[in-house]
Amino acid sequence: MVRSGRLSTVIHWFRRDLRISDNTSLHHAYTRWTRLIPCFCWEDAMLRSPDVGPAQVQFLLRSLESLAANLAVLGHRLIVRRGVPHEQLALLARETGATAVFTNKDYEPYSRERDAQVSSALEGQGVTFTSFKDSVVWEEREILTGTGGPYTVFTPYSKSWRLRPRPEPRPRLGPAKQSVSATVVSLPLPSTSAELGHPLGHELFPAGEKAAHQALDAFIERRVFGYAVARDHPADEAGTSRLSPHLRFGTINVRTLLKRLGETRAGASTEAERKGCDIWESELIWREFYTQILANFPHVARGSFRPGYDQLKWSGKDAWFDAWCVGQTGYPIVDAAMRCLNATGWMHNRLRMVVSMFLTKDLLISWQRGERYFMQRLVDGDLAANNGGWQWSAGTGTDAAPYFRIFNPTSQGEKFDAAGAFVRRWVPELAAVPDDGIHEPWTNPLWLSRGKYPAPIVDHKVQRDRCLAMYKAVRATMP
Repeated sequence: MVRSGRLSTVIHWFRRDLRISDNTSLHHAYTRWTRLIPCFCWEDAMLRSPDVGPAQVQFLLRSLESLAANLAVLGHRLIVRRGVPHEQLALLARETGATAVFTNKDYEPYSRERDAQVSSALEGQGVTFTSFKDSVVWEEREILTGTGGPYTVFTPYSKSWRLRPRPEPRPRLGPAKQSVSATVVSLPLPSTSAELGHPLGHELFPAGEKAAHQALDAFIERRVFGYAVARDHPADEAGTSRLSPHLRFGTINVRTLLKRLGETRAGASTEAERKGCDIWESELIWREFYTQILANFPHVARGSFRPGYDQLKWSGKDAWFDAWCVGQTGYPIVDAAMRCLNATGWMHNRLRMVVSMFLTKDLLISWQRGERYFMQRLVDGDLAANNGGWQWSAGTGTDAAPYFRIFNPTSQGEKFDAAGAFVRRWVPELAAVPDDGIHEPWTNPLWLSRGKYPAPIVDHKVQRDRCLAMYKAVRATMP
């Protein structure tokens, strides 16, 4: 039914946009229709996915609690369902008389297939399905090369991205115009992720829209000017923004981040301060770059961006992978990073590069095994960013580090954790090792004889040569 040019009832389907401010689909649903029904659907396919772990589910749950409370303050009621989305949305539309479903786009292959099913099911009963660009500034094929194709190298993509105007954030949701009947069934939110089959053994940093804005305030107001240097040092917990989980689940939008960043950069007084702002913006652009790569080249979710590299003969041992997972490789910076990940669901970006390159180029184990492990552990596990990062480290992806670029885990530790503060926090067995030997404890026979910490499971120099030979063998067969 149409009233004064407006459909009477519209459903907004929340997915990766768990906020009431700067939300494109929610804004259009509220401003163009009389009655808004906010909805979230637990998807069993998502909960059972091997790419989803307890940290993500718990952060999602806490963010939903925040979202429901924020909606309630404005007189909106979040309707929670569980099941197959196209069935649940079609049912909710029939129950409420909704004639449209709005949502924000998701670019992952599974999500695209799911949305096609939803669209078909809804259209079959006369309900329109509309999705909006929201999680990125520029999507899919909005930024193209001179020949009309998508960029596959970051630097020219970044230059083109920066030439475009920054869009303004969307207005915040207003008070409900018409309430949703109490007879419309809504499931209670579980108290913990364990009720959804994902028990979590540790606490996370705060979730939800308020927490996202607090994290942004703290970073922008006090730390962004020093980001260019601080971002590479894992012992400095304030060196990065810690906003990636909030971007992953949409408790804040990139438009909001860019607006605040632009205002802050305008007030910078030195070139170093401006550089800190520019490098953080570059990290936000990397996120968009990998999203458009996944959208335009969905095969990366299953294999190498350059398919020839799928022929690499990974020869690493399962026991090495197990040691890497639990932080028992004998390389302190690697082990500290992995233990931190397992204990907190978080890993510093510099360390993500170190441990992924160590797995692929020292242990000679497929990047896909590491990619999956990260997705199961990271609170900010995002297919596009995680896949892009792993393929960058392995040298199999877009804008890849050359296959012959191989980090030395010892020198990485010495450079970015010189005094060993991060290592000592997560590898207490090494607490008494002097600073000048913290990243090479095997050079101290007395320490090794104590048996508290393992000797290196591989020799970096030997494995480096084997890695180069492995890549060269495959490259010789590639066109």
